[in-house]
Amino acid sequence: MKIKKGFELMKVCGENIIVGYGEENVDFSRIISLNESAALLWEAVKDTEFTAETLADKLCEEYEVDNDTALNDAQSIIDRWQEAGLLEPVA
Repeated sequence: MKIKKGFELMKVCGENIIVGYGEENVDFSRIISLNESAALLWEAVKDTEFTAETLADKLCEEYEVDNDTALNDAQSIIDRWQEAGLLEPVA
């Protein structure tokens, strides 16, 4: 999977916010906020294809966390990003 074009991570008043641009991505009824670890993962994969394992590896590199915990957290983040419409499958 990969992050859809038209979304960008910005820091606004100290908060990590996903901003959509382009007519198809602008929805002012919701704001997508990321915590520091989710923002770190977003930046790490914003221009590449990735899997839950990719995100888990990055979490293990950055934090003192075991692989099983990192993989569960990575899948949770992916699920939330999918629910928010931020991801697209890769052919």
